[in-house]
Amino acid sequence: MNVLRAAVCLILLSSAMAASAQAPNECPSLPASSGLQWQQQAQADFILCKASTSDGREVLSLMLSTRDPALPLSRPLRQEKGGFAGESLYWYQPDLGGQKPPGYDTRRITVVKYDKNRYAQIALYAGDAQELGTLQTLTQGMNLNPTAVAAGR
Repeated sequence: MNVLRAAVCLILLSSAMAASAQAPNECPSLPASSGLQWQQQAQADFILCKASTSDGREVLSLMLSTRDPALPLSRPLRQEKGGFAGESLYWYQPDLGGQKPPGYDTRRITVVKYDKNRYAQIALYAGDAQELGTLQTLTQGMNLNPTAVAAGR
């Protein structure tokens, strides 16, 4: 009976280790010149990274997950082409049910599958068009390939 218990414990432990190996484990590094700081919230199958300016304004939200967020992105709201983690993408204005709050013109959102069963949902909250371009360039340069994450970049 003890052998059976040990086998069950071993299987559960290996399953937990496999799940943690699949789940993202940290936010990607930000260039020091960006002036942004991450706030990280980790759950079992995703990590939420929020980048804020020195005055506390959130400008970037990045959710890394092992599950497809299945976020509907409407073609009429498609804006610029871009990239993330080596993958091509389109940026979209968020669908806010017809509402256009202040700053809506420079808000963007997208979802990218960047590896097998790895997804990134990215939202940008730029203050103006110049900051939007800077944030899009910043996200395009982020490295999320599994070997880079495992090696700590």
